[in-house]
Amino acid sequence: MEFLHILTYLSLAMVVSYAAVAPETYWKSVLPNTPMPKAVTDILHNDKSTDIQVGKGGVSVNAPGVNIGVGSGGVSVHAPGTNVGVGKGGSVSVHAPGTNVGVGKGGDASMHVHKPKPKPKGDCEKISVGKGGIIVRCHNKKKPVNVHVSPFSYKYAANDDQLKDDPNVALFFVEKDMHQGNTMNLHFTKTTSPSSTFLPRNVADTIPFSSKKLPELYTRFSIKPNTEESESMKNTITECEDKGMEGGKKYCATSLEAMVDFSTSELGKKVKAVSTEVNARRHTPLQKYTIEEAKKLASDVAVACHKQNYPYAVFYCHKTTTTKAYIVTLVGEDGTKAKAVAVCHTDTAKWNPKHLAFRVLKIKPGTTPVCHFLPEDHVVWVPY
Repeated sequence: MEFLHILTYLSLAMVVSYAAVAPETYWKSVLPNTPMPKAVTDILHNDKSTDIQVGKGGVSVNAPGVNIGVGSGGVSVHAPGTNVGVGKGGSVSVHAPGTNVGVGKGGDASMHVHKPKPKPKGDCEKISVGKGGIIVRCHNKKKPVNVHVSPFSYKYAANDDQLKDDPNVALFFVEKDMHQGNTMNLHFTKTTSPSSTFLPRNVADTIPFSSKKLPELYTRFSIKPNTEESESMKNTITECEDKGMEGGKKYCATSLEAMVDFSTSELGKKVKAVSTEVNARRHTPLQKYTIEEAKKLASDVAVACHKQNYPYAVFYCHKTTTTKAYIVTLVGEDGTKAKAVAVCHTDTAKWNPKHLAFRVLKIKPGTTPVCHFLPEDHVVWVPY
């Protein structure tokens, strides 16, 4: 049991030592010549989502689902449903749903495993799927739960409600429209709650990311089943577990370090990471923008990473060799300036024929390149 004591203490020490700085430090060590895009820095420096304090007694870090503290007398880690502590006397305690392990001062150990009561299976049934909206009807609920999902996966059809309500409708266009002086009606948005932040990889890797573990995850993050939040979590994990489109390579990054590793493994370390930047303090309305300049990035190979709806930052990344990426400078009617990332897909033959882009642009798969601007919290990686 002494080994368990030491191993637990060292594991906690590593988490605490690196939790506050690991993502940024890792980026700089792997990509010293690549500036972080605004989408990444906004998430890392989101004061509402991460609380880091350093005092005489030690360090405490609070992020969604995880709380790590170092005091003058020991270390504690807490996430909803999981608690690990090292006390003044060297005692160690670990608590997770259904498991409790304790090591006292003298090295005595005790373990108790309790199987939680089985929870009733979810009684929601999926009615229709369309990237941008999934309608889920839950029994004993008067109204169906409408779960918003990203339109930037191309296997699913759009539904009529999505065409009316999804702000991403305005982001699709054809390549010939991207020229100086042209005007477009656009609505730039952040696709997910600003409260979701990056977890350090050594924390994220301890949290299950599997559809088989959804009941445990709901407990961990204090999310009720059969709600919009739970269905969004389920949809994100399901999409990440899906095989994806034929010929493409995809990966769901649950930490910034994981996103860096996937992108550099596919493109090399001489890469740019870019994101849409809108010079406005608040969310901008749907309005007319005029293109001032459109500059193509050098390579047609790219990795696009789309932020998902999840309690902490998860990015759905996919590599493509049939994409052109642009940086487009625009100015809105109200004076808002934007430097937007635009992606044009040159091969859409395998997309769902009823995908949102085809319905908006009234074109068929495999005929005309489909372009779209990226929301502010998505990232595109390109080699240089």
